[in-house]
Amino acid sequence: MVKIITTYGQLLLLAMGRTLLLAFLGLIFACILGMIFGLLSVVKNKACNIIAQIFVFVIRGVPMIVLAFYVFFGIPYLLNTILGIGNGFTLSALQAGVICLALNCGAYMAEIIRAGIQSVDIGQMEAGRSLGLPYWKTMRKIILPQAIRTMIPSIINQFIITLKDTSILSVIGFPELTNMGKTIAGNTFKSLQTWAIVGIMYMIVIVALSKLAKRIERRIDRGR
Repeated sequence: MVKIITTYGQLLLLAMGRTLLLAFLGLIFACILGMIFGLLSVVKNKACNIIAQIFVFVIRGVPMIVLAFYVFFGIPYLLNTILGIGNGFTLSALQAGVICLALNCGAYMAEIIRAGIQSVDIGQMEAGRSLGLPYWKTMRKIILPQAIRTMIPSIINQFIITLKDTSILSVIGFPELTNMGKTIAGNTFKSLQTWAIVGIMYMIVIVALSKLAKRIERRIDRGR
């Protein structure tokens, strides 16, 4: 194990950095998607509610590995061959990985945001409207600031899940930590030691993020 660390330690750290970057980018775009579909799910418009429900239902119902293959291979094929508008369009493993994570995580973020908004007392919206504020201004100025405060621990937990989900993207060739582990195990023929190191690296980051989520949650509880 020591020999693997001394020989491949730098590559493993680089792969861990790529893993964190992929998870972070995926979470950023997931927050955008989640905010859009989360808001659509709470507005008093049946068409918007149905659109949000379809997005969440479809994305959560598709295994992430299938979604990864579809984004990486299916979207370029759709644009280039079927629609004929791609002109040799391709996606890099990073681009496909971010899209895949954003879609998958975005469906869960939509539910987190919906629950966060609905956790705010309905009287807050009524008070804002009674003061003459439009619906969306009330949502932006009064409801969302309170909702986001309660969402933060759930968002951090979702980041942890997204971080672990990046390992699935090794199937499309993105050089994240799991993919690097497969390469090192193949080169050294020491699978047990290699995967133990990879598992420990994941565990260190995930435990640190879990402790951060709990600490933030305690601060929020004390501030109420």
